This record gives sequence, structure tokens and C-alpha cells, in this order.
Amino acid sequence: MLSYKSSSCCSTHLIDGDGNFNVDGIDNFMKEVKLAECGLSYAVVAIMGPQSSEFIFIRSQTTKGIWLAKCVGIEPCTLVMDLEGTDGRERGEDDTAFEKQSALFALAVSDIVLINMWCHDIGREQAANKPLLKTVFQVMMRLFSPRKTTLMFVIRDKTRVLSSCFSFKDVQNQLLQEFGGLVLMKEILNSVILFCVALQTPLENLEPVLREDIQKIWDSVPKPQAHKETPLSEFFNVEVVALSSFEEKEDQFREQVTSLRQRFFHSIAPGGLAGDRRGVVPASGFSFSAQQMWKVIKENKDLDLPAHKVMVATVRCEEIANEKFSSFMSNEEWCQLEETVQSQSVPGFGRKLTSILDACLSQYDAEATYFDEGVRSSKRTQLEEKLLQLVQPAYQFMLGHIRSETLEKFKEAFDSALNEGQGFAVAARDCSKFFLSQFDKAAADADIDQANWDSSKVRDKMNRDIDAHIAAVRAAKLSELTTIFEKKLNVALSEPVEALLDGANDETWSAIRKLLQRETGMAVNCFSSALSGFEMDEVAKEKLVSSLEYYATGLVEAKAKEEAGRVLIRMKDRFSTLFAQDADSMPRVWTGKEDIRAITRTARSASLKLLSIMAAIRLTDDADSVENTLSLALLEPKSGVSNNKSASVDQLASSSWEKIPSSRTLLTPVQCKSLWRQFKAETEYTVTQAIAAQEASRRSNNWLPPPWAIVALVVLGFNEFMTLLRNPLYLGVIFIGFLLVKALWVQLDISGEFRNGALPGILSVSTKFLPTIMNLVRKLAEEGQGRANADPQHNSPTQSNGLQSGANSCPNLSSNASSMVTSSKNGTEYSSPSVQHKSQ
Repeated sequence: MLSYKSSSCCSTHLIDGDGNFNVDGIDNFMKEVKLAECGLSYAVVAIMGPQSSEFIFIRSQTTKGIWLAKCVGIEPCTLVMDLEGTDGRERGEDDTAFEKQSALFALAVSDIVLINMWCHDIGREQAANKPLLKTVFQVMMRLFSPRKTTLMFVIRDKTRVLSSCFSFKDVQNQLLQEFGGLVLMKEILNSVILFCVALQTPLENLEPVLREDIQKIWDSVPKPQAHKETPLSEFFNVEVVALSSFEEKEDQFREQVTSLRQRFFHSIAPGGLAGDRRGVVPASGFSFSAQQMWKVIKENKDLDLPAHKVMVATVRCEEIANEKFSSFMSNEEWCQLEETVQSQSVPGFGRKLTSILDACLSQYDAEATYFDEGVRSSKRTQLEEKLLQLVQPAYQFMLGHIRSETLEKFKEAFDSALNEGQGFAVAARDCSKFFLSQFDKAAADADIDQANWDSSKVRDKMNRDIDAHIAAVRAAKLSELTTIFEKKLNVALSEPVEALLDGANDETWSAIRKLLQRETGMAVNCFSSALSGFEMDEVAKEKLVSSLEYYATGLVEAKAKEEAGRVLIRMKDRFSTLFAQDADSMPRVWTGKEDIRAITRTARSASLKLLSIMAAIRLTDDADSVENTLSLALLEPKSGVSNNKSASVDQLASSSWEKIPSSRTLLTPVQCKSLWRQFKAETEYTVTQAIAAQEASRRSNNWLPPPWAIVALVVLGFNEFMTLLRNPLYLGVIFIGFLLVKALWVQLDISGEFRNGALPGILSVSTKFLPTIMNLVRKLAEEGQGRANADPQHNSPTQSNGLQSGANSCPNLSSNASSMVTSSKNGTEYSSPSVQHKSQ
């Protein structure tokens, strides 16, 4: 019937005669028949009964232990377990324990239990399967199975021999002798004997009687308290089938077997022999489930099938989850995605990762779909958590890339908006809003469907980064803007203030105040207009404006302090300018008519004015007495002493000015006094030189001797004058001498040399006298030689001619000297070629 004797048949010795479970054998068997692919679409049939009662023998020897094989040609996949015969002589009297264990195992594993009964063995205790049936009912109490198992009783070799050999009375007496007081079993076996003997009685009439007797056996079996009133129908579907003798009626036997075989096709369908699929272990867990069941049975423990089912589901689902997790970790697409996201952003990250996770979880669902739902869901949740824990670093990397890229784009867009002239606050607000929304979109694209991860922390960090960048740019822009206006103020104030202080007068500080107010006001207006784009609060804006005003004031004060450090130089320059130049700014020529004392007093007064102006910073209209104090103490010390002796003594003996705070003081009274003393010492030489020049000028302009000297010369030189008149030759010599002296006077610039004093003039003339004489002699010699070369034949041999030529040479010399004098009158110095060459 259930044929598994074929070339394509696969079988394994599941449990050997010693009760050892063949783990490797069943694993190989499952791989060969591809049982794991069947899911819940498979059925297990267990065959029990007397020895050698199988329909078609799987082996040529007696069954030892339990064998497992796959039926050929029956759909869905049907596995057959062949149990060791219940009356085998191999085990002898020690077969009860193994019989109960194998029966319990068969009931726990199988969907259908087929029990063979020989017709001609009816009347014997063992052959009638009465102990087996009772054992089946007893072990059923230990299973707590939630589903029904089909018990199919197959009556074998239904013949007329039984009726001819035994009468009903003989059978009944024999059963009473064998079973003694077992009334219930005797009644059941009476029903079976009646079925076997009454060959002419239809099976449909005997089946109710057999069911009634089976029910009696069920009722007599001890049950737990929870199942005291549980009917047999809650545990079993009882089927009764009779087969003719194979030897006597082979054709009829084959027809009956074929008909019975058809009932195993689609046995798991509703209403089929294995239609109740509650508690069925998925095919992939069959090996582990059977192994654990046999282990519990061997340990003589109660086999709680629901708990066992949960245990099998737990183990198998965990194995499947581990397999899928390992498969996910080695997934090429995931590995590439994980490697890429560590260094750069991956477009469509969330979609790709969701797809990979969906594929992994779908594979788990496909393989674990038939296991206990609670266990399956729990393990799926654990797998999902492990997968999410594995991929979360990649997700964080992706969010990090999104944050950094969005932040860089924000910086570029923000700088571009500012460069285009957009207001700072508007640009910051618009760019922040836009790029935060861009981050939200990118983060949503990176999200995976399986996780409910929150990207708000990364978003908050990016928001803080944006705010920090805006604050940094704001500070830089404000600093840059402030620097620009400070430079403008520096240009607008530094040089003008310096010029005003250089030309210090009574209106200097008033002009500086006006300049400061004007330039500061213009700068503040422009600065406030530029700050409007920042949308600052009034307090911060006022602080920046005040800072700019303080800078302008500080700039003026710094420039004033700088000029105060050079006040002595300024005073000397002013003194020199006023002392050495006249009212028309022309250089003074000390002719002796100038009032050097008055000029000196005027120049010193101007310098003292400069000192008083530079003594303090006057950026307010407050009046002070610095100038009067300095004037009384320094310019008119004698009058000050005479007027108020006690006041004049201590006027400048102080470190501060009256009504002027120290913060506005540039030069203290003591410093002014020291500077004035140094100023007078350094300008004293200039005044002395002017006085000396004036005296020299007076002497040079009064070179004639006194009248009395002239009268004395005339009286005392009368004889010499008469001698010259008597001898005209002396006059020629004197005239020549005069010309020579005049030439020397011009060449030596006697008046110019003595302008700076007598001693310097004498020293200068003494160093130039001899070279000048030599130059004149050389010049005369060169001219005389040139004239002789031009007219050599005019040389007179006589003395008279010599005298004449000497006389004739005087006009030429006179002409020469005249030219010298003329050139001197024109203001051009005469110099010989040699002197010119030397000067060059």
C-alpha cells in the first residue's frame, strides 16, 4: 500500500534497536528528500502491529528499532515510520519498555497511526493488539497534544477459515480463559472476533460495535484529573479497514490496497486523514523535533507537545535568524554600502538599506513561517534588532555626511548671499531655514522603514553649527565693518589733527573739536546704516556706535600725545622760522638795524603758545589758565615775582593743571618747565650767532678809518705824497699794487669771510691767500707767454724799447684788473682756470 520499495526510495534507520537516535542519518535523509522545502505540506505515518505485518516489506529481515522512509508517488510528501513489531521474539520479555517508548514517539511525531491486526491471530492476547492499544491510550495521556491523531485499524486476511475452525462459543471460552477478569478487553476482542468470524456480515455493521469496544478500553485507561471526562474523539479519529487475504484473493487485495492508498493522497487537506494541522512542526524542524522528543521519552519524562513545539520553534527560528544574520553580514551589496558610506554620502541610502533588510527579513519569514507564531515573531524581532544594531553605525555615518555636506552648502550659499549685497539677518534667516529643510529631506531619504530612528540630535547639532557659523561670520563682518570705518576715521582725523597741532594757535582745539564732531557724525551715520542689515537690538547697536565714537576720540587723543612727544622739536622749528624769517617769510639779513631782542621775544612767545596748546587735550569748551600760567612763569618771571612772590614760586612746581584732569593732561607743569629750559638752551646759540652776525655786518659796513686818522695820514704823509707827484713812476707802481690788492680782495671775498666774525675770517683768508697769489701769478705768466708767442719780432733790443714795452704792458694789466673789478661789481667771483678746475 504505502510503497517505499523503489529505486528512488530514500530511507534511514532513525532509531536503532538499542534506542540510539541517528542524527546524521536523518539529516542526510532530509537533504536527500528536500524535506525542509515542504514547510507544513508533509505528513508522517507510523505503522504498528505484529511482526511482519507490513504491507510491503522494506527490508528482508525483521524490523529492529524504527526506520524512516519517504513514500513514492504520494503527494504531499509522506514519510513512513516502520516500528518494531509488538510480538517480536528477538526482544523476548523485555519488549514492553521499548514498545511504550516507540508507541509514544509514534504518536508524538505522526499524523496517522496505522495498526495492523491479523485475522487468524484473533483470540491471542498479544496478536489481538490489546496491550498495544492500551499502551497507545496510556501514553496519549502524557503527550498533551493539541491535535487529533488518526488511528487506522487494518484487519488483515479476512477469510472463511476462521469460521470453519472455530465456533463463536469456542472463541469466547478461549478469551475468557486467557483474559480472566479483564472484562473490558474481553468485550472488545469479542467484537473483533465477531467481525472476523462473521464473514458475511458487512463492515459497516461491525464498525460501530468495534468503536464501542474501543471506547470502553479508553474509558478504562487511567487518566489525569484534567482529562477525566475527556472523550476519545478529542484525541483520536478512529478508522477501521478490512483487507482480504493476499494469498487467496490477490486481485481483490490489490484493489482494496489501491483504494486505501488513494486515501493518503492530499491527506493534509481539511477532512483528510491528517487534516488537523494544529501543532505540526515545520518540515525544516522535523529532525530537531524528533531528536528532542526521543530524548525526553528516553528520560521517561512527560512529553508536552505544545511546549515541545515552542522549544523546537525557538531553536529553529533562532537558527534561521542566525543564518540570515550571517547571510546579511556577508551580503555583497551591504558590504559595499557600508564601506562607501564610511567615506562619502550614498544617494538613496535609506531605500537601498531598506531593500536589503526587507530581503533578509523576508527570507526569515519564508523559512520560519510554519513555526509557532509567538516564537517566530519574537525571534524576528530579535533578528531585526540585531540587524538594526549592525546597520546603525552606517546610518550615523550617513547622517554625518548629510550634516557636513548641508553645512558646507549653507556656508557657500550664505557667503554668496552676503557678497550679492543681501542683508545679513535676512540672508542668515533664509539660508538657515532652507538648508535645515534640505537636511530634513536628506535625513528622511536616509531613514529605513524597519527603524524609527530619530535624527533630531544630528539636526540639532547642525543647527548649532549653523548658528555658530552665523555668529562667527557676524563677528567677522562687524569687525570688518568696524575696521573699515576706523580706517576712514584714521584717514579723516590723523593728518588734519597733526596739521592743526603743528600750526597751533588759539583756535587749534576749537578746530579739532569741530573736525572730530563732523567726521565722527558722518562715520556714525554711515555705520548705523550699515548695521541696519544685521537687525541688531538697540543695546548692541548703541554699544558698537559708542565704540566707534570712543575710537575717534582716542585717535585724536593718541595723535595729540604723539605730537606732545615732539613738542620740543615743534617749538624749535617755530622759533627758527619766526627768528630767521621776516614777516614776508624771507630770510633775515642781519644788517645791524634789526631788534634781535624783540624778534627773540616774539619767537619765544610763539613757541610758548605752542607749548601751552600741547600741554592738555581740550575736546570740550571748558576754559583753562595753562597759557597764562606758562606766560607768567616763563616769559615774565621777574614781573611775576614782583607781583606775587608766593604764587610765582610754585606755579610750575606741580604735576597737574588747575581744572584739567590727569586723563586730559599731555604735559604736566613740571615737564613744561623742563622743556622750556631745554628749549632756551638749544636756541641760545641761534640768538648768539645772530648778534655776532649783526656786529660783523656793522663792522663790514664801516671799513673807513676815523676822520682823525685820515687827517693824521694827510699831515704825516704830505712828504710822501709830494714824492709821488715828483716821480710819476711811483704812481704806476702804486696803481698796479692797488689792482693786485683789489683782485685779491675779490678773489678772497674778504667782506664775506669776515661776516661771521674776525677770527673765522682771518683763519679762512689765511688758508686761501697763498693759493690765490699763485693763481694770479700763473695767470699773468700764461697771458705774457701767449702774447710773446704771437709777436716775437717786436722785441726791442734797446733799453728804451724795453722800458716802452714795459710801459705798454701796463694798459693790458690795467685792462685785466678792470675786468676783475667789473666782474666783482656784477656779483660774479673771479677764478682762474686752475682754481675752477680745482673747485670742480
